[in-house]
Amino acid sequence: MTGPLRAELADYLALRRALGYRLARPEKLLGQFLEHLERLGESRITVVAALDWARLPAGGSCHWWAYRLSAVRGFATYLHALDPAHEVPATQLLPQRPRRACPYLYSDDDIAALITATNSLRTALRRTTLATVIGVLAVTGIRVGEAIALDRGDVDLASGLLVVRHGKFGKARELVLHPTTVEALRHYQRVRDRLAPVTATSAFFVSTAGTRLRYCNVHNAFHRLVRLAGLTPRSASCRPRIHDLRHSFAVRAMLDAYAAGQDGQARLTLLSTWLGHVHPASTYWYLSASPELMALAGQRLEAHLAGQPAGRP
Repeated sequence: MTGPLRAELADYLALRRALGYRLARPEKLLGQFLEHLERLGESRITVVAALDWARLPAGGSCHWWAYRLSAVRGFATYLHALDPAHEVPATQLLPQRPRRACPYLYSDDDIAALITATNSLRTALRRTTLATVIGVLAVTGIRVGEAIALDRGDVDLASGLLVVRHGKFGKARELVLHPTTVEALRHYQRVRDRLAPVTATSAFFVSTAGTRLRYCNVHNAFHRLVRLAGLTPRSASCRPRIHDLRHSFAVRAMLDAYAAGQDGQARLTLLSTWLGHVHPASTYWYLSASPELMALAGQRLEAHLAGQPAGRP
């Protein structure tokens, strides 16, 4: 009975993606929700059906339930504009939202420990793949999804360039690699070509099956490496996450700029472009968790104000 809804879902996803959204997880969840409606024999979205589905699994966290319902709410809002018979779950239903995690800033020793921990992985290809992925994330600050999406043609080792084509909101960017990073990628390329099964994948980083890496598998492997490396949470909201390699890169880039006496604001603008942020304000969030960096910025401000004529703010 939900055949028309599946067509509407395709239109909804196409519209949102035209606006720059990726929607991989919402697409999967909404497909599951439509299967739920099919089992109920429903041809329209109701608040009761949405709540029943959102609160699955029974032992799930309230944050996960809220996320599931928010995916339905967006689609229901779209459908309601076309046909008021579709009900839109109120935002007050399952309103819990997770607090934004405090970035876990990795030291050089932490990153070295994570890479060393990859020696415990079962195969040589998996060991080299995970070690190289972690290293690339640490020294370039690209997102995990961007690293997974890299194709072989995106890694130009002759020119020392990395082309990120699948950034957030469809933004592509070109990154210049340090010679040591180029050599590490060249080493991985040799290992991959020698050990990976022959497949039709164009992916640069591959699994032991010779296919493109899966996001969930990389995350699961990283959590295991965190335990092996002995990295522990610093607080309830500050736990080692793979995404925090990106935060750590951003903080280190700014600390290096201050140490070299460079203009912090100019470096922030360049860093924002490098990271693929739409606005420097997004980059500032990456930096605000570093007491060392905020102290340096404060010292710069005090020195600037001390040099101004009396009476000026």
